[in-house]
Amino acid sequence: MKTLFLAWQSPETRAWFPVGRLDADAKESKYIFKYIQGVEKAKRQGFHPMSSFPDFSKCYESSELFPLFKNRVLASNRRGFEEYLRSLDLDTSSVDLLDILAITGGERQTDSLEVFPKLEKADDSTFRCRFFLHGLRYCHETVRERILALQVGESLGVLLELNNPATGLGFQFKTQDHVLLGWSPRYLVDDLIGAAVSYPHLEAKVVLNNPEGTPLNRRVLIELTGKLPNDYQPMSSPDFQVLH
Repeated sequence: MKTLFLAWQSPETRAWFPVGRLDADAKESKYIFKYIQGVEKAKRQGFHPMSSFPDFSKCYESSELFPLFKNRVLASNRRGFEEYLRSLDLDTSSVDLLDILAITGGERQTDSLEVFPKLEKADDSTFRCRFFLHGLRYCHETVRERILALQVGESLGVLLELNNPATGLGFQFKTQDHVLLGWSPRYLVDDLIGAAVSYPHLEAKVVLNNPEGTPLNRRVLIELTGKLPNDYQPMSSPDFQVLH
């Protein structure tokens, strides 16, 4: 089973809330969607049940990936699909829609929803995750010029930002020559703080630097590794628990 969460952004406050959970086993053709407790906070900001999942208390099951998620992935019959997979550093011979959603976030210009993967902790308490640098559209031109020179495998420093204007706390990445780049996704911040406090050694590297002209939200793919406290389970706060 792979787990993805669905988040919703308030159009008024621009705050994000986790609202749903998708558990999927593509090989067994089993897909389950449930609302989670974060939806209670979202409702106070104006969130309503989605037409695809109209009942907050229901467990939805399907033998195919629900259209709400499937429609957020470029169709495999579209021109340039293999190039699209390569830009995500995914195997072009074995397509997994869940892997695509986990990296891209399934963002669309027409709604306020975003998909993100559950952060998994290994038996030795380490974790490994991949994501595209966020916030590149806010970077100065000199930063974008430095991005052009990023090399695959290049190590990046990880910085905790205490006064991010959008999220309060945030994690930013810098090159070895001290050029500040973009940020981690917001959904990782709480768990990364837990990792940084107990095990301050986080490592980041460039996995892929897509060519100029690639949409900024798919430009620089990062891999982040670290270790979490032994008794800490990521994404286990009440907001992530299934709504009963």
